[in-house]
Amino acid sequence: MRAIQGEQNVALGVSTLIKTRFFAAAAPAALGAALLGGCATMPDDTAVASTDDTATNTAPTVPQATGYFATESSLPFHAPDFSKIKDADFAPAFEQAMKVHSAEVQAIVDNPAPPTFDNTIVALEKSGRMLTRVSYVFYALTGANTNDVLDATDAKVSPELSAHSDAIMLNPRLFARVKAVYDERASLGLDAEDAKLLDITYKNMVHAGALLTPDQKAKVKEINTALSTLTTEFSQRLTAANKARSLVIDDKAKLAGMTDGEITAAADAATERGMPGKYVIPLQNTTQQPALAEIEDRPTRQALFEHSWTRTEQGDANDTRALVAKIAQLRADKAALFGDPDWATYVMYDRMAKNPKTALDFMQQMVPALAAAQRSDAAMLNAEIKAEGKDFTVKPWDWYMFADRVKAKKYAFNEDEVKQYFEIHRVLEDGVFYAANKLYGLTFKKRTDLPVYNPDVWTYDVFDADGSELGIFYFDPYKRDNKRGGAWMSNFVDQSHLFGDKPVIYNVLNIPKAPAGEPQLVSFDNVETMFHEFGHALHGFFADGRYASLSGTATARDWVEYPSQTNEMWASYPDVLAHYAKNWKTGAPIPQELIDKIEAAKKFNQGYDFGEVVEAALLDMKWHALSPEQAAAIDTPAAVDAFEEKSLKQLGLETDLVPPRYRSSYFSHIFSDPNGYSAGYYSYLWTEMLDRDSQKWFLDHGGLTRANGDHYRQTVLSKGATVDYYKMFENFTGHDPNVEPMLEAHGLVADKK
Repeated sequence: MRAIQGEQNVALGVSTLIKTRFFAAAAPAALGAALLGGCATMPDDTAVASTDDTATNTAPTVPQATGYFATESSLPFHAPDFSKIKDADFAPAFEQAMKVHSAEVQAIVDNPAPPTFDNTIVALEKSGRMLTRVSYVFYALTGANTNDVLDATDAKVSPELSAHSDAIMLNPRLFARVKAVYDERASLGLDAEDAKLLDITYKNMVHAGALLTPDQKAKVKEINTALSTLTTEFSQRLTAANKARSLVIDDKAKLAGMTDGEITAAADAATERGMPGKYVIPLQNTTQQPALAEIEDRPTRQALFEHSWTRTEQGDANDTRALVAKIAQLRADKAALFGDPDWATYVMYDRMAKNPKTALDFMQQMVPALAAAQRSDAAMLNAEIKAEGKDFTVKPWDWYMFADRVKAKKYAFNEDEVKQYFEIHRVLEDGVFYAANKLYGLTFKKRTDLPVYNPDVWTYDVFDADGSELGIFYFDPYKRDNKRGGAWMSNFVDQSHLFGDKPVIYNVLNIPKAPAGEPQLVSFDNVETMFHEFGHALHGFFADGRYASLSGTATARDWVEYPSQTNEMWASYPDVLAHYAKNWKTGAPIPQELIDKIEAAKKFNQGYDFGEVVEAALLDMKWHALSPEQAAAIDTPAAVDAFEEKSLKQLGLETDLVPPRYRSSYFSHIFSDPNGYSAGYYSYLWTEMLDRDSQKWFLDHGGLTRANGDHYRQTVLSKGATVDYYKMFENFTGHDPNVEPMLEAHGLVADKK
């Protein structure tokens, strides 16, 4: 595994609270499913909950909405009917939905009855249903199937959504009602889930600025609107840069080392872009590119790496560095308004780790062993280069080519040989779904009658162990130029007992599509990503909550990746692997010796594979540990480059040889959303700690059994954000998290087996 799988699912360039559920959705819980965090808009002065303490107590009339999104979809489980949705529908739908939501909230504010849990907290949870419907479909499309119309709508709507959210979250009369209920919480006799909703609602309003002075609130609103605009622009520039900086090759000979199918795909990509006779290698969202492991021509490898490394640093319309500087400054300024020293301290209030020090201490303990591994691995690769009679030392664009050669010699491992056993349909249906059946009793039925947003999207009905309908699953596997990079999960419909809703969930990946007529074979990395994203889907399908804002994947950033990473373990579990890993031509099962090679090779090259992730996480923290004064000094593209270079040198790792998985200028996780994974990229490491410890629990207790699956479902997957995260983990494993299994898995400490 070359990196933490499926990690990119968060970074969709979303700029609102609503959008925080889009990835594997770590929305903190908010005022209604449509108000999760920092979103929103204010279409006009009359459409928003009043912030004037002198407002009358006359309840407003909720406007009657029109158009497709005015009512629930008539399809099963309210799945979106894409045959009835047009791109032009979204702008007016957002405008109407915000007016409706504002009026609903205003009715709560103006209720003459004393505030109660039902007429204030639950009423807020019930508000914004239309806004949720519009947002969930819109941001699914801008992430996976965007176009100029949708991008223009996104740019217009994002700051409006921010203003809308602020008008609600910073409404003093609304907060007075919430606080009145919160202050009486001990005497209300609330059950655990109700108490959790009340606690999170109150704390989120405080975190949004409810206790600030009027002048401070005004400044927060200004910053939120600016961040919404800037992060949306960052996302759109990055999508454009990924396409524009794809490597164009004129001479087929320069692609020697790539397979015939890959070369054909590169030729097809060039033809699609109006360049017949040439070859295009698209960029994936990470620093390293898959083709670097194959292309034999070193100058071509270097050109591909440099296209990746500098994709958003060309001084053109797609350059993001000025945006990075502005975003970092605004975040530091906002944190200061709350009395926090930096953005990391401000945003980590609801995390499992709680504060930057805990996260940094956790990561720093890995640095010495990682640095040693990077130096040792580089020496090993340089020895291989010399043995082949070449006169250079390893650079980042050489690393994977020679790492694969060493791996091939050491483990007799060939990636192309492995791919022959992983055909995408079989991986999904006989692997991912099979594991879910064995663990949880789920069954799946493919359907072709549901409208989809792209012909490459597959749909399935999902049935629980008792035969009841659990929800609907959409699967969108292939890379497109109008799709953001990475892989992610989100919902079209959230589970909620309050509304009687069952989940409608989608997974999105970016697997290069095979040429027509050829089998769709995938790497084992992609196999693990499929299991990872479906782990998020299981978290959503097994949601069993009263409130959508607490259910499923609506959890803290450093918890939400835990169930998905744990689900990866079943990709290589013997019973599961034997069921789906079959040669696409002959049907023969994958040989045990090849399985042994895959397993033996997993700890190989961890100086790079694990190191690039740790570096990115630490770089994220460097950006978000800035004071306002420090951030103000980073005010030009050159200053952004200088800060990044200085920060990387301070990490204590060999970043010249092993660059971070994301450079600042294309680090979409942390710069394409007002909050996003900022000061949160460590979450992939933190949750891997939880995952590796949990894998050990499964293996110690019999592995792939219904009893184990049901226990995990009951203690973790069904709980959402309703239980303290440490307590949830203890309820599952019986102990506190232990980092040793993760370090052992990466070969950074001695394996105790």
